Amino acid sequence: MSADRAAAGELRNRFRTHYCGRLNTGYEHETVTIAGWLHRKRDHGGLIFIDLRDHTGICQLIIQPEKEELFGMAEKLHAESVLCVSGTVVRRSEETINPRLASGEIEVIADEIRVESSAVPLPFPVADELPVSEELRLTYRFLDLRREKLHENIVYRSRLIGEVRRYLEEQAFQEIQTPILTASSPEGARDFLVPSRLHPGKFYALPQAPQQFKQLLMVSGFPRYFQIAPCFRDEDARADRSPGEFYQIDMEMAFIEQDDLFEILEGMFKHLTETMSRKRMTQYPFPRISYREVMNRYGSDKPDLRLPLEMQDVTELFVNSSFKVFASNTKEGSCIKAMVLKGHGNEPRQFYDKAERRAKELGSAGLAYIQYKEEGPKGPIVKFFSETEMEALKKRLEIETGDVVFFGAGKWERTCKIMGGMREYFSDLYTLDPDELSFCWIVDFPMYEYNEAEKKIDFSHNPFSMPQGEMDALNTKNPLDILAYQYDIVCNGIELSSGAIRNHRPDIMYKAFEIAGYEKSEVDKRFGHMIEAFNMGAPPHGGIAPGLDRLVMILRDEQNIREVIAFPMNQQAEDLMMAAPAEVSPLQLRELSLKLEVKEEKESDK
Repeated sequence: MSADRAAAGELRNRFRTHYCGRLNTGYEHETVTIAGWLHRKRDHGGLIFIDLRDHTGICQLIIQPEKEELFGMAEKLHAESVLCVSGTVVRRSEETINPRLASGEIEVIADEIRVESSAVPLPFPVADELPVSEELRLTYRFLDLRREKLHENIVYRSRLIGEVRRYLEEQAFQEIQTPILTASSPEGARDFLVPSRLHPGKFYALPQAPQQFKQLLMVSGFPRYFQIAPCFRDEDARADRSPGEFYQIDMEMAFIEQDDLFEILEGMFKHLTETMSRKRMTQYPFPRISYREVMNRYGSDKPDLRLPLEMQDVTELFVNSSFKVFASNTKEGSCIKAMVLKGHGNEPRQFYDKAERRAKELGSAGLAYIQYKEEGPKGPIVKFFSETEMEALKKRLEIETGDVVFFGAGKWERTCKIMGGMREYFSDLYTLDPDELSFCWIVDFPMYEYNEAEKKIDFSHNPFSMPQGEMDALNTKNPLDILAYQYDIVCNGIELSSGAIRNHRPDIMYKAFEIAGYEKSEVDKRFGHMIEAFNMGAPPHGGIAPGLDRLVMILRDEQNIREVIAFPMNQQAEDLMMAAPAEVSPLQLRELSLKLEVKEEKESDK
């Protein structure tokens, strides 16, 4: 057998000479041996038909009644039994060709069947994509993975990782593995802790991300690093986030500016889109939207740009309005936002009542609106507006008969978020193209925010990002006006990753933390090893880490991240198949110098 065939996975041995999905009319009259799982069995007028499945596809077998011993064996076979079958390839008659199968023009007349593994009745069928409870699917995940759609998702994931590696290696990245057992981080989500047997009373932590290690690799002189990195965070599940563990395409580069990273990542997503999907990008290069602008227009820093709805600021139109609810929100720090739904001004009253209920769920006191009907503007707030205000509003928003305008008023950030929530609520009114990939960069995040509860300045995002303007900005600007070299990459309303150009200078780092109320001694205690490394020569550097699971989910049109992970946990962070987490023996605890004190859950805590 040639090395090329071996590399392609085409092993030939006593189990098989050919693969089910690769047989075609070119093999007519040949004797072949194929192996796989019994996908379906049908008895048609004395002939038994078996669909045999391997990782390449399905091939139909015929067992003829004159081969009595073989026929009797076939009658007793259960679905998903593992078979090795030898026989002759024949061409199907024209009327029996199955165009849905790669091997649909041929079938194999069986001469010998060897049962390598006999399957018992299954908890759910593999051949039919019938609805099965998630609990059952996760308990028998090895069966679930045999089903066509999920199986294809995992194969696709493997191919995508291969393309990521190829692209990044061509861009001079080096794949470097970082530790799994490391130190607990004082920042971020909860750590998963691992007790040390050799050091009683001390614990390792599983990495929430290889953040510090990849920065130290830059300090070590590796200019471009990447890793398909496992990350561990003790946080709750949701549709686009797996509890416990996930994988990211972790990247870091030295001597770069923000635009350099954008070019590399946009190129990678373009390559993956063109080689791995039939989808298309809306825009290339990706649009860049500042945090301030994205909140003003979409009310979210994760906007789905396919949705043709934007908020507009109409604050200045109501500075002298007699409508006090609006006039009182024209001062600095507050705003009035409007959102036009084209052609929805004649919806029934129930439509507006439901919209108002949703606005209240988002934290609003109500939801003002104006309908533009044939007979003129209608709505609860029309009577409070002057003719001049109504005309200015119509001109600013380019309103037409049949439209409706919804309003939000209040503190800027809160109002933007509420109206952003309403934008998402109204998305059901629009048909979004699932084959459109609308990427964008969110840039210019504020370095600091004001903590109302503690009445102090806090970091608003990543404290280790380089402030725009560096030390000069920290010394001369109002902290709330300082922007950071931080960025998010978003696709179709899903955040794939956050990233930053890092703060590699200890003097700037101490000053940045000082503004947020941290003493130098506290910074040294928490991050001394990083500062020590930076003091020994650190290049400017930056990076990002797109979520692999989320990327596969988008490209495969899946709504739940568990559909693209081979062995996911359930929403309670349990592995139902392996029964994890599980209790351990007293001996194991003694070896780790641990003693458990499990508190019983009170009824009031549930």
